[in-house]
Amino acid sequence: MKEYLKKLPKELRSLITLACNVASVNHMSVYLVGGIVRDLILGKKNLDLDIVVQGDGIKFAEAFTQKLKARLIRHRRFGTAAIILDSGLKFDIATARKEFYPQPASLPEVTNGTLKDDLFRRDFTINAMAISIGAKDFGKLIDFFGGREDILHRKIRILHNLSFIDDPTRILRAIRFEKRYNFRIESKTLSALKEAVGLKMPEIVQPQRLSNELILILKEDRPLRQIKRIQELAGFYFVNPRLSLSKKTYRLINSIEKQVRWFKKTHLRRRKLDIWLIYFMGLLDSLNINDVRAVCKRFCFPKGDEKRILTYKNFDSKYIRQLNRTQIRPSEVFKILEPLSYEVILLLKAKYNKNINLKQHIKDFLGIYNGMRLYISGADLHRLGVKPGPSYQKIFANVLNAKLNGLIRTKKEELVLIKKLVRT
Repeated sequence: MKEYLKKLPKELRSLITLACNVASVNHMSVYLVGGIVRDLILGKKNLDLDIVVQGDGIKFAEAFTQKLKARLIRHRRFGTAAIILDSGLKFDIATARKEFYPQPASLPEVTNGTLKDDLFRRDFTINAMAISIGAKDFGKLIDFFGGREDILHRKIRILHNLSFIDDPTRILRAIRFEKRYNFRIESKTLSALKEAVGLKMPEIVQPQRLSNELILILKEDRPLRQIKRIQELAGFYFVNPRLSLSKKTYRLINSIEKQVRWFKKTHLRRRKLDIWLIYFMGLLDSLNINDVRAVCKRFCFPKGDEKRILTYKNFDSKYIRQLNRTQIRPSEVFKILEPLSYEVILLLKAKYNKNINLKQHIKDFLGIYNGMRLYISGADLHRLGVKPGPSYQKIFANVLNAKLNGLIRTKKEELVLIKKLVRT
């Protein structure tokens, strides 16, 4: 695996070398584990550096941090630590652990264990490998459960028959990895997955754990494949009992994919989209407003996310009819769309993708109107003798509307209009 490690970015290679030195000085056995090992073998980019220590993970993290300009966050209860570099890179260090599930779908009880214990507690064989970064056997692959063989044969396989019973969120994870890598869930694993679904195991998991897994799926490059597979194998009753996807839903998700690619290509410098939220709103499109509120409450979404979701569900159809008109002033388009988030606007563009006028008005809003700013300021109004108060906002709105509609362009023209407004 030494050759694989050489393919990592320089910053990661330097950190691994330093970890090797710290481990040697402190006489500890240290390993890279999980996704980074899997993706090294697959030749995929992965900057998530997860380290497991046989011994005292926090002691290792403290010694490691002393060699770095970094911030250390300790979690003594779990024997884990997070190191955050000045560059923003974050990686996790954990003491090797073993787990016991006191009851199905509960959080596990954790105790110190061996490396094999730590790997056995993971979800799938492809994620249950390690690479030694100790001086004596640097680069050695540790693969107790045949993960490399499963990668070569493109299989998703659980480590034991109760895997989905212990942690039903693995149902969604299996689907995420299957479609991300174009693997297949092998037959015994698929049978165990279906058994867990039949026992309605997702219903007894903490909802936030399910929503976290669903959000990870919706953050995938093209999540429609995963969404279809979830509907096929498990359904979406874990989101809401009345949520069942149709061909109409799939068309909307497919349209969202296209709009997201369009936005990234044409509006790269705008703020980063919460893409998962657009897909999530698309998933809930068939539900009524009360069911959507219940979903937001069940998943304990932050107020900002809930507000955007409900804004979409409450969007008045009269505005769609207005945006469908050929003759609508830019100021009216601005008034309708300006209060909305980019996520809601893109979803509208995706849902009404056959509406040529609406699509063009949204393009104009994002490309022209949304970035339009006035030259004048409150200081200009003050010099004209306008007392600060509600009238300022009214004047600014009138000037902006005139500018949006192409009636004025320069600061001089803005000032002329202000003087007229002040006189009236």
